[in-house]
Amino acid sequence: MWKALRNAFKIPELRDRIIFTLLALIVFRLGVYIPIPGINIRSWAQFFESFRTGAVGGLFSFFDVFVGGALSQYSIFTMSVTPYINASIILQLLMAVVPKLKEIAREGEQGRKKLAKYTRYLTVLLGGLQAFMLSFAISRNPQLIAPGVSPFGFVLVSTVTLLGGTMFLLWLGERITEKGIGNGISVLIFAGIVSRYPQYFGQALIGGLNALDWIFLIVIVLAVVVGIIMVQQGERRITIQYARRISGRRVYGGQSTYIPIRVNQGGVIPIIFASAIMVIPSALGTLTNSPTVQSLFATGSVLYLVLYAALVFFFTYFYSIVVFDVHDVSENIKSYGGFIPGIRPGKSTENHIQKILNRVTFIGALFLVIIALLPYLIRGAVGVNIWLGGTSALIAVGVALDVLQQIETHLIMRHYEGFVKKGRLRGRR
Repeated sequence: MWKALRNAFKIPELRDRIIFTLLALIVFRLGVYIPIPGINIRSWAQFFESFRTGAVGGLFSFFDVFVGGALSQYSIFTMSVTPYINASIILQLLMAVVPKLKEIAREGEQGRKKLAKYTRYLTVLLGGLQAFMLSFAISRNPQLIAPGVSPFGFVLVSTVTLLGGTMFLLWLGERITEKGIGNGISVLIFAGIVSRYPQYFGQALIGGLNALDWIFLIVIVLAVVVGIIMVQQGERRITIQYARRISGRRVYGGQSTYIPIRVNQGGVIPIIFASAIMVIPSALGTLTNSPTVQSLFATGSVLYLVLYAALVFFFTYFYSIVVFDVHDVSENIKSYGGFIPGIRPGKSTENHIQKILNRVTFIGALFLVIIALLPYLIRGAVGVNIWLGGTSALIAVGVALDVLQQIETHLIMRHYEGFVKKGRLRGRR
């Protein structure tokens, strides 16, 4: 591995891409510590800490991890690229129900450009709405605003700054994709998540863990990383055989290929959906000041974990149906003269693929449930507030694989040895 990294810096183009990516990440991390004008940063830190430990504190801790600690600083990058991610998810879901969007997606490069433009427009809309709601909520508490700043002025400046920070990160992510290594948006999220790991290590150090707890944590970390790599790389391949036909002196078809069905079709999206829904009963309990509802749906309670696991399971199946249209796949195979050995074309092929998809999705859903519940299980076992697992670990490992795969591709193209001696490292794509 170290030899491959040394070889990476011997290639001028690859070296420039790596350096550009590192410089862009430095800019991103510096912006996390630039507060929004008009915020009383000391009062905000105290308020955030008290609110984070409340009934809906799990969502705030989750979001703060996702944006690299920008929320606790109330910085210009507080929203990070979450409006863009939400816009992408919404547009992807709409493609399953709006035929016009599905037709645009099939137009090749021009279609992708149109969808990218629609995603940016939706990002501005969602980002502006989210920035206004957050700024307005803070302005209702005069103690969180710096002395001499009017609530109206704070809302205006905060909304514009938050939206501007999101759009700047979107632009920075596109530059990383173009001139750097990896998918820029994913790399920015990865940097935000990994930046919290030293803090987790510090919490573990001062948490009074004994030797057995440390061994438990290390084993869990290794098991999580290995498990995520295996599941992210895992896929079920369905063999497709194309019939051979002769036209004159030319022979067409006759070759075989496969359709890959990934074990984790939905990535981290089922966990994000489930987390967003689970905050609703906790928020209702807080608004209605109902101790019973607050205790039943408190973050980490038995009922909370059961419902959370059920929602993750449900959304895993739901999203796999959205992103993998079995009917379209079956029709495409039939139209190109292909067939699955031993299976009749048409409805039988569709049922066969659906049966395999259900089985593979079950394994992926079970894996996501374990990953989603892991932070709560660890905190209950060792008593340290470490958000290990869940979305953060899934994204971090997935993006790391993607970046390493791109570096390996550059190395192999120039006759250097990659990170693995046999075969090739597969990224998320």
